[in-house]
Amino acid sequence: MVREVVTLSIVPGKEAEFEAAVAKAAPLFQASKGCQGMALERSVETAARYFLQIDWATIEDHMVGFRESPSFGEWRALVSDYFASPPAMEHSTLAVRYF
Repeated sequence: MVREVVTLSIVPGKEAEFEAAVAKAAPLFQASKGCQGMALERSVETAARYFLQIDWATIEDHMVGFRESPSFGEWRALVSDYFASPPAMEHSTLAVRYF
């Protein structure tokens, strides 16, 4: 499994609208090959910062299957107006689970 972790800075005051847009976009991810789950977390210290985590079977499922599909454009159309700055994205894999 590969986890896509995206840090999103949202226009202050638009957090509820952004969360609603992500909820509307969730089926786009759910229907994508290799998508195994999705979670949106909000920063405690910085209310307009979010962390989107999407689990993919492979990095190709994300970078090719999803990013090169019409669903990616639909996702961006739903949420990009809420971005205060460009998102920062990385992929990770589990190194060690302690508990």
